[in-house]
Amino acid sequence: MFINCKLATLTLVLTLCGQVHSGGIIGGREAKPHSRPYMVLLKTKMPDDPDDGHCGGFLLNEDFVMTAAHCQAESYRVLLGLHSYYDKNGTQELSVVQSFPHKDYDAKHVKNDIMLLKLSSKAKFNEHVKPIPLAEEDNGHLPNLCMVSGWGLTGKDNYMSDILLEVNVTLTNNSHCAGRKLYCSEGPTGPGEGDSGGPLVCEDGKAYGLVSCSKKPDLDGLIVYKYTKIPDHKEWIDTIMQHKGKF
Repeated sequence: MFINCKLATLTLVLTLCGQVHSGGIIGGREAKPHSRPYMVLLKTKMPDDPDDGHCGGFLLNEDFVMTAAHCQAESYRVLLGLHSYYDKNGTQELSVVQSFPHKDYDAKHVKNDIMLLKLSSKAKFNEHVKPIPLAEEDNGHLPNLCMVSGWGLTGKDNYMSDILLEVNVTLTNNSHCAGRKLYCSEGPTGPGEGDSGGPLVCEDGKAYGLVSCSKKPDLDGLIVYKYTKIPDHKEWIDTIMQHKGKF
C-alpha cells in the first residue's frame, strides 16, 4: 500500500516462497477505523533480536488468535482493537501463554502455514474487538469478493504502516495452489511484508484463509500471493480450540 505512514519500530516478518519481491500491499487504502474488529497486530520477540517482529492475525474467540506458523517466536504480544499504532486508546494488549503451530508445518516448502495462539487472559469484546467466523468447508468454488488487511510495508522504504490498510484481491485457479491446501491471488495488488498471518475475508464476512507467502514465478510474470486454506484445516482448528489447548 502506498500511503506515506512511516513506522520503523518493528521488524517485518515475512516468508517468501520462491523469488523475493519488494513492496507492501499495493493499491490499497486505509480501512475505515475499527471496521475490522477481529484484526490483530502481533508483536513477536526472538532471543537474538533486540527488535520486535511484526505479523498480522485475527481473533477467533475470547481465548484464541490465528496467525501464520512462520510467525513463531519466543514470546508474543497481541494488540486488539487497534487502528492507528500511534493511538492506542482503548486497545487491549495481551500476552500469549501457549502457541500451537500446525503439527505438519513445513517451513522449507511453506506447507500447513497456520498457528493458533492461546491468550493469557480473555479478550473483552466490545465495538472495536470482536471475533470473526471461519469458513466451514470448501465446496470447490472459489469465493468472489475477498479482502486482506494489515499494517505491513507501505512501499519500498521498508516502513510499516501506522494505520490499518486493506486491499481487494481476486482468487484464481492457479497451478501453484491447486491441491496444496492453498488459495491464490495474483497481480499487482495483494499483501506484503508484515501482513503475514492476516485473514483473507470474503463476501460473506468469514475468514477463508490467512496470508502465508508470495512468489514471482518468472521475471516478467505477476506476483502470486498464497493463503493457507482454513476449511482444509478446520478439524485441526476445532480440536485445539475445543480442548482449550489441553490434551
